[in-house]
Amino acid sequence: MANTPNPARTAQAGQPRAGDAWDEECDVLVVGSGGGALTGAYGAAARGLDTLVVEKTRYFGGTTAYAGAGLWLPGNQAQARGGLDDSAELGRAYLRAVVGDTTDHTLQDAYVDHAADTVAFLEDNPHVRFEYRPFPDYYAAPGRFDAGRAVFPVDLPAPDGPHALVDAVRPPAWAERLQLPTPDGPLTDGRALIARLLLALESTGRARALLRTPFKGLVTDPDGAVIGAEAEHDGRTLHIRARRGVLLAAGGFEANAELRRAWQELPGADWTMGAPGGNTGDAITAAAGAGAAVGLLEESWWCPSLRFPDGSAAFTLGLRGGIFVDGSGRRFANESLPYDRMGRALLAAKAGTSHDNPVWWVFDARFGDELPGITVVPADRTAFTEAGLWHTADTLPALAERIGVDAEALGETVRVFNGYAVSGADADFHRGEDPYDRFFVEPDPEGANPCLVPLTDGPFHAVQIVLGDLGTKGGVRTDVDARVLREDGTPIPGLYAAGNTTASVAGPSYPGPGVPIGSAMVFAHLAAQHMASTAQLS
Repeated sequence: MANTPNPARTAQAGQPRAGDAWDEECDVLVVGSGGGALTGAYGAAARGLDTLVVEKTRYFGGTTAYAGAGLWLPGNQAQARGGLDDSAELGRAYLRAVVGDTTDHTLQDAYVDHAADTVAFLEDNPHVRFEYRPFPDYYAAPGRFDAGRAVFPVDLPAPDGPHALVDAVRPPAWAERLQLPTPDGPLTDGRALIARLLLALESTGRARALLRTPFKGLVTDPDGAVIGAEAEHDGRTLHIRARRGVLLAAGGFEANAELRRAWQELPGADWTMGAPGGNTGDAITAAAGAGAAVGLLEESWWCPSLRFPDGSAAFTLGLRGGIFVDGSGRRFANESLPYDRMGRALLAAKAGTSHDNPVWWVFDARFGDELPGITVVPADRTAFTEAGLWHTADTLPALAERIGVDAEALGETVRVFNGYAVSGADADFHRGEDPYDRFFVEPDPEGANPCLVPLTDGPFHAVQIVLGDLGTKGGVRTDVDARVLREDGTPIPGLYAAGNTTASVAGPSYPGPGVPIGSAMVFAHLAAQHMASTAQLS
């Protein structure tokens, strides 16, 4: 992309320290505390390595804690318990069909070939348990499971009393965004995954985890090997020696407006679902400063998002009704697409990508005051209306005037769509023809297309939609052992990475639910395995 800065210029590796000048020593240092980071930390500690986790914020979990925490891990034992006959071979066929040659086939193979043993290794600890739940793969391609192949963490009952680690798991997105109390009761979804991994890590007796400890940079020896890192804790700089290696699993750069403008040509960082306080690209720029190659910096895990009055946005999926129209008053995509594919449709249409090209979710009165879809943070209609983000009118021409689109164009768009609802076929964008489209809606008893709900009854509503994301997916390039690579393809000794800190194995695609977290966990598992098999660094 034009004017893209070299991230190596923004961070420099630190110099080695005398043997008695380290403030902390460990075998493995893990930067971050999401699903990938904690899988790597547990993998190292379970293999007898002294492990230290440093987390920038006051909570464990990163964006994983916000997630539904589906894990795309083909051929694992939790799938088998749920009656799903999947395999690495089927997963490979699907991944190759969707991702193709956009990423190294050896990385794709490492992902699917080690998915099952990652689950088995984790489930060997009694604190970790997964189960299969239906959620469709996102593309019609060989090897697809129409009902999905993802596994999810089993809900975790809340501890009987205070527990330092579990109590520090990041709250759900809606609670943190709306500044509401963390709910009582079982931990579910991403919070369950993080809590289970923390309990497993604790059970090894070989690990420590520090909150409010931002990573500041890497320490290298004269030959360029990474031998430690610097972090801040309680107002002082910690120089941490890592005898076997440093695993960077600290998320992407979705919260860094400067990097997003430079690398992705977006207006800023307000519309991400990345957890607050982190995801500013520190690990990526530090690794680049130590010589790491980078890639896919223009990419994110995209999604349509509801724009909020405070300027933020929240992930939206699972439409049960309504249509998306751009500034011309016309549809531009199948609104029921999987969220990353819908995000890419927004990008392609140059719609919802900035404040001056809004997209409007238009629906009718049959849904009452409720949005006909899922938003991970609830919308207060009154606040949205006062902010000009939710408009209501008795007629479509009046609604068009309020949202600034051509009334004739909007009326024609609705007329054509209503005709498709009657016929049961969306001739423009084929909405309702794919199993994913139909996953969130109730089947019609008469066999009609349940995704095509006509807009007939006023008052009519329009709510603003923007291009959001679940995190960036570009970063350092890695090999099959999660070792960070230089531009010449050689590994940087002592440096590993996983998750959104890396250039994703999925390339510019989002193949299915749980690929971001699932791939992070597999490569962190492989990193720990490799560190356990190597001699300590000097």
